Amino acid sequence: MPEYFLDQEFVDLNYPTEAFQLKEFEQCRFRNCDFSICNFIGTTFIDCLFENCNFNDAKINHTALRTVQFEGCQIKNVNFAMCDKLIFEIRFLDCRLDFSKFYALQLKNTVFEQCSLISVDFMQTDLSKAIFNNCDLYKAEFEHAKLIQCDFRSSKNYSINPEKTKLKGAHFSLPEVKGLLDQYNIIITDS
Repeated sequence: MPEYFLDQEFVDLNYPTEAFQLKEFEQCRFRNCDFSICNFIGTTFIDCLFENCNFNDAKINHTALRTVQFEGCQIKNVNFAMCDKLIFEIRFLDCRLDFSKFYALQLKNTVFEQCSLISVDFMQTDLSKAIFNNCDLYKAEFEHAKLIQCDFRSSKNYSINPEKTKLKGAHFSLPEVKGLLDQYNIIITDS
């Protein structure tokens, strides 16, 4: 039986490797915590908030993230594709998610706001109606993703192949929309 925590706040903690195994957190808040060496197994987070936390290189296998928000967090090189897919709902504000993986996940309506998403793997991910607000998507991979009605208007550095990605109704703005032509190796100038 998992250990259960309800409506608690955890501040300035450095967690050891095995700290998050078979635990459930509901309506909890984590501030300035370090999870970087943690190996999450069978852990559930429901309606939780993580603020200014470090998840770099954390292993989040078989972890449930249900209406979880990350604000100002370092989440580099984390494989979200290994999370529990039932009611997987996350939101990111001002986070660094470089080199993380969301491969083949359902991320409909997910919000990424003011995030660094350099070299993130979104391949085969359903990002329908997702919002990328002021994000850096340099070398992010979207092959075979669903970007239907996705909003990229304020983001930059994306390179998306329209022949290998579903883009119906997606929103883009100038000059960044030229990232849809990168695979053609053509030169575009203003004059």
